Amino acid sequence: MIGGSQGSGLNVSAEIFAKALCRSGYYVFGQIEYHSNIKGKHSAYRLRISDEPVASHVDPVHLLCSLDEETLIGDLYHEYPAHRGHVHEVAAGGAILYDVEQKKTAGLIERRDIYLWEMPYAELLDRALTEAGKPGQARAYRIMTNTLALGASVGALGFDFEPVAEAIRDSFGGKAGKVAELNVNAARYAYEYARERFSKELKFALPPAPPKREQIMVKGTQAVGMAKIQAGCGLQTYYPISPATDESVYLEGYQSEHNLVVLQTEDEVSAIDAAVMGAHGGVRTSTSTSGPGFALMPEGIGFAAITEAPGPVVLLYQRGGPSTGLPTRQEQGDLLFALNAGQGDIPRIVMAPGDIEECFYDTFDAFNYADRYQLPVVVLVDKHMASCYQTLPPFKTSHLKIDRGLVKPANTNGDYQRYAFTKDGLSPRSVPGQAGGIFWSTSDEHDPRGHITEGIGNRLAMMEKRMGKVGMAAREIPDGKKYRFFGPAAPKKIPVLAVCWGSTKGAVHDALQRFDPHHTTYAALHIRMMRPFPVEAVKEILGRAGRVVCLDGNYSGQLAQVIRAETGICVQHQVVKYDGRPFSEEEIIVALEAAKAGAAERLVISQGKVVVPGDGNHEFDEMLELRETHPKMLAPMVPLPPGYNR
Repeated sequence: MIGGSQGSGLNVSAEIFAKALCRSGYYVFGQIEYHSNIKGKHSAYRLRISDEPVASHVDPVHLLCSLDEETLIGDLYHEYPAHRGHVHEVAAGGAILYDVEQKKTAGLIERRDIYLWEMPYAELLDRALTEAGKPGQARAYRIMTNTLALGASVGALGFDFEPVAEAIRDSFGGKAGKVAELNVNAARYAYEYARERFSKELKFALPPAPPKREQIMVKGTQAVGMAKIQAGCGLQTYYPISPATDESVYLEGYQSEHNLVVLQTEDEVSAIDAAVMGAHGGVRTSTSTSGPGFALMPEGIGFAAITEAPGPVVLLYQRGGPSTGLPTRQEQGDLLFALNAGQGDIPRIVMAPGDIEECFYDTFDAFNYADRYQLPVVVLVDKHMASCYQTLPPFKTSHLKIDRGLVKPANTNGDYQRYAFTKDGLSPRSVPGQAGGIFWSTSDEHDPRGHITEGIGNRLAMMEKRMGKVGMAAREIPDGKKYRFFGPAAPKKIPVLAVCWGSTKGAVHDALQRFDPHHTTYAALHIRMMRPFPVEAVKEILGRAGRVVCLDGNYSGQLAQVIRAETGICVQHQVVKYDGRPFSEEEIIVALEAAKAGAAERLVISQGKVVVPGDGNHEFDEMLELRETHPKMLAPMVPLPPGYNR
């Protein structure tokens, strides 16, 4: 883990190291936690490095690299401190790398089962600057401390420096050769210093690198963007909102290479309406947003549904709510919202990929579903999946086929009926410019020609036509795209079944791989499609389980509610986590073992343990006491509101 203030470049350092590890054959999973302000507050980026595929983070930290005091002892300059730093997360036998300027703070650390390694970053930076003809300018180049910390981490772990040097050069591109070499040399000095003094002391070592193979490092937002390009998306609309904005920014960089327009609108109402009209205009369209933005879109989604637009595809990046809530923290709180947003009965498909790979394939499929069934498709991605960084095999695209559905007028003699009643409920659609394809459309109930009517027979037929498309999708979409089961084949009984959705899949999968790889006691069911819901398959699997543990990244257990509504089955244990952080591998193990031992119906997980009502207040009071008894800290160099650092 590397920790420091936002704007200090810690994410750059972590991702450069991740790239170097990836190119050397390691499997890497990177997870960042950051505040919603732009600069100054504390961030922490952890890399899990393995010789086997991994899809989640773990709680213990074996090497902590500190760029500020907060990384060590928390934000004790606040009137109400929010965290106590990361020293308590370091595993026994692990180590902390810190700047000599943090020596006083490091002296407050009372643990004797970890190593404290001091780094003279300013001295090493000055050495690199002198070599580059810039002596005595270390303070002006202070931002390069992140590069020095990268070099020190690599040296302490005993990893080869050359792949890191190459990754540093790549990060600067071809236009900053001298700056790139200055950073390489600074990192090398820190690398040599740490390797010589510390690499033999650390009780943990990198495993031997597995054989090299073709793999990529990719984030969730990038995977979604790549899928949209692959699917032929022609219009992406958005209004900036975290964590969704990263995807649109990624796509903006590829507009000139593809037949794509990325349109930043004045608000989310305009974003959804522009996407609906783009779909009617004949291009594949999408919009990306988060909870507060999606709250402005239900009318547009209903507009798309009643006019039977081929889309749009809506990417809903979940974050902590309600309202502005936790803008950059994890939550899976929008499942029921996505299923029910809008007035009246709205046909829609709702998908929830469970990992970055599924983000790519599900997003591609979403465009085909939107075109084929002529309805809006919502793809739920959560903040954790959006921002985590993972090694994966390159996405396979040779089998991906674009299906635009029925794009042809019913006839070309001037009597085209856009909403014609057909045997399967799908009306042939036209796009602007097609001969004989002109039609009326309205957001009121309408007849087959598109004219407004309130006739009873027409209303019954049109509702059955529109809503029947979801049932058609249920019959046509294969089970492999709706859920994934990790466990024994039928009819074998399952003592404990974990049911999950979204990014929790990675932690569940890794947990079972660690403590029950053969599924003798535990199995897992990941639900990937929420509408149409795989009712019969879920009922069959739940029916074989002795105990069912439903894992939800929200307060109210929304997946458990959906399961009960769809199947009539009430799960025995709801495990919820709503502290703004994703499930870790260890937390899944804690939850499953507690459920197996007969714990309460509802379990709340936070910081690696089961918590009970009042624990939050207790920790809040503890932090206040710690602040009062602790030597005063200097606040970060950013404006702070009244009451801070009294």
